[in-house]
Amino acid sequence: MGADIQEQEDELLALHSIFGSDEFLRDESKFAGELRVCVELPSAFTVALKEGETLSQYEISFLPPLLLTFELPEDYPSSSPPSFTVTCSWLTHSQLSALSAQLTDLYKATRGAVVLFSWVQFLKEDALRFLDIYTLLELPSGDSSTQNCSQDSLDVALSKPKNNKHTPTTAPADTQSLDLSALALEAEQTLQTSEIKAGCQDDQSKQTSQEDFLNEGSVLLPSSSSGPPDESKQGAAALPREPPQNGDQTLSGFSLTPSQALLSQILIYDAAQQQKQFAATVFDCGVCFQGFLGLDCVQLPECGHIFCRACLSHFCKLQITEGSVQGVTCPEADCEAAPTPAQVKSLVGEELFSRYDRLLLQKTLDCMPDVVYCPRHSCGSPVIWDRSGTAAMCTVCAFAFCVICKKTYHGTEACQGKKKIVSENDAQQPTAGLPQSEEGLKALWDDYTSGSKQRKKLLESRYGRKILLGGVVDCLTEGWVAINSKNCPCCFSRIQKDGGCNVMTCSRCGRMFCWSCLTKLSSHGDGHFDDDACTRYT
Repeated sequence: MGADIQEQEDELLALHSIFGSDEFLRDESKFAGELRVCVELPSAFTVALKEGETLSQYEISFLPPLLLTFELPEDYPSSSPPSFTVTCSWLTHSQLSALSAQLTDLYKATRGAVVLFSWVQFLKEDALRFLDIYTLLELPSGDSSTQNCSQDSLDVALSKPKNNKHTPTTAPADTQSLDLSALALEAEQTLQTSEIKAGCQDDQSKQTSQEDFLNEGSVLLPSSSSGPPDESKQGAAALPREPPQNGDQTLSGFSLTPSQALLSQILIYDAAQQQKQFAATVFDCGVCFQGFLGLDCVQLPECGHIFCRACLSHFCKLQITEGSVQGVTCPEADCEAAPTPAQVKSLVGEELFSRYDRLLLQKTLDCMPDVVYCPRHSCGSPVIWDRSGTAAMCTVCAFAFCVICKKTYHGTEACQGKKKIVSENDAQQPTAGLPQSEEGLKALWDDYTSGSKQRKKLLESRYGRKILLGGVVDCLTEGWVAINSKNCPCCFSRIQKDGGCNVMTCSRCGRMFCWSCLTKLSSHGDGHFDDDACTRYT
């Protein structure tokens, strides 16, 4: 007896040194505890759920751990095996029965030696293969409430064939689809577990509890029980498990079947473990080519390229500051993938993200042919207009205008040329006509802005103050734009050339063209300047 007690103590000390606190938890009051075993999955492992005509399949890298709860009797390991419970949310009753029977056979094969570590290795490396689960785990579509079986039921379970195929029950065709993002934010699912108990059990065989550890055993998914966790059992905080009152579970307005809730738990756990693995891996930044832990890196979901947070943050801030929201893409050459809005926000901060969001919306609206902007300087709101006519109504300031001349809507009359802006006060004064040439308007404006106080009053009495401050500036601005800019041949946006060669890139559509003749270019140069028609530099 004393030798058994010593071997038990040595075995528990060995388990404590091998496994971390998120894998092994000992009950200090007795020779008992629980082990969480993460099974090793092959590559391209898929979990599937079929309900009615709907088939959902997801490729995963991690499954929630099996929970092996044990208690060592006084005559273990010389005469008796450990009393144990195998609990798992994604295995069926018959599969758990087969695993439990195999664990008992492993103890018999050791002929009185300690066996807990061998059990863990079997569950981790060989459990799926033993159950004939290779690259596909098909979840049962029916209700699977928690079940307890005694040793007498194991022989019956072993007589059944081991497989992972289950005939799905018929589900209504209008079953709501699983909203994983809502589930991840709420993190409140009721998990269905199948449970097998083998060996002689004391009063604890009537009630079994389980913890669900999603992130290093610290994130818990509440069960359907509203009672507080019982910390007195097995030396750990455990969540009570109760069979559901009905087949459906309501979560934030979504009706989930037990199988859907189980699938969501598997996917959330897999995502959490993949993020944990990514954070602990070293990657080379594609910009600075230095090694960083994944914790300090960002991976773009579209292309999978990885960059350090500092480099990608600087790149995105530069693009947004310069107003080039279409340039907020993957820095990798010839890659057009873009970071998600959430990634951009975390990289550039609230202020620049607001600018990015506004410019992105404006760029999107600019690409819509039925969207114009309110011509009022105090408004400028986007307006949707019916392309069958020329009238548009701003929903913000209620200004009705012509989409062609941007003036007050004038009905079926033809658009007028540049009108003189004359206020009621100016109309009462004798006013002279404005110069018709660009040079005359510019000379008048220079005379007004550089003149003395008396000269300004004289010009205001002659032309009207609002005409000088409004009409002249507008005419000069429109004239300058007409002289110093050209329309992009692809999207017809106004483009200004402020230097460099004649190969222009439109900031709106990103297409290249020749500034001299407005010919569209498919590449930089494109052999267009080989003849004498156009020169690359002017």
